[in-house]
Amino acid sequence: MDIIKGFLTNRDINFKIQREDAKIPNVLADPARLRDVLVNILSNAVKFTPDGGTITFEARCQEKGGDGYINMRYRISDTGIGMSEEFTKEIFEEFAQEDSDVRTQYHGVGLGMAIVKKYVDMMGGTISVQSKKHEGTTFTVDIPLEITDKECNKSDTGFSEKVDLTGVNVLLAEDNELNAEIATVQLEEFGMKVERAVDGKNAVEIFRNHPKGTFDVILMDVMMPEMNGYEATKAIRAMNDRPDGKNIPIIAMTANSFPEDVQASLDAGVNAHLSKPIVIDEVIKTILRYVL
Repeated sequence: MDIIKGFLTNRDINFKIQREDAKIPNVLADPARLRDVLVNILSNAVKFTPDGGTITFEARCQEKGGDGYINMRYRISDTGIGMSEEFTKEIFEEFAQEDSDVRTQYHGVGLGMAIVKKYVDMMGGTISVQSKKHEGTTFTVDIPLEITDKECNKSDTGFSEKVDLTGVNVLLAEDNELNAEIATVQLEEFGMKVERAVDGKNAVEIFRNHPKGTFDVILMDVMMPEMNGYEATKAIRAMNDRPDGKNIPIIAMTANSFPEDVQASLDAGVNAHLSKPIVIDEVIKTILRYVL
């Protein structure tokens, strides 16, 4: 909810939240991927709902018949531009894109929704969409969650008090727009100032064109066009006219987390290697290790 409220800054959109208290307090889940599913759908709702419109987020717990699982139903509705019936059948395919008058508006949606469908499938759930052009769209996500008696250790689930990192300047190299938006909102909640580079080449240019001391840390995605994160890290480390390039903390972020991937990051000159989807607490702990 905090991420979406960040997306709604400077927008005139009515955001309604309808959630009921949890009847089952403890379940087993993959919170990072569940967050990615919901944020992806909600961010599209923000993009494709004009000012003056409404977005509704509903979360309902549906108890099942004694099989040790509950069903969480998430419904996200908007009064936005909508989609044709034909396109709703293709939206979960990679690079699906609406034709005609909304082609440019829907640029980039396809791959994100394909990943959403993949994550929902991996969690044993289902996702459906209903939409009508010029009237709006509703996504319904059902996720089965296993009931457990184990209580989570709240000391391990996040910072008890927000760490204040005001004054820390971050260069974020991330080619995926949604990932960049999420990371920026989360980092800014801790007081940091974020400047985004759209790919590795752009990250090198931004670092070179700013004075020494402008950035305190670089968050470097690995898989990027033009120049990948490893190449960008090597280029920054090799700047003869910028000796600070050899010392600035660079934290790699990648979905590839095998030992050889970690070693490749270290060989490129990266200080730390974090797996995607990123967990903000891990990012903050890593930044604290190198910046303060």
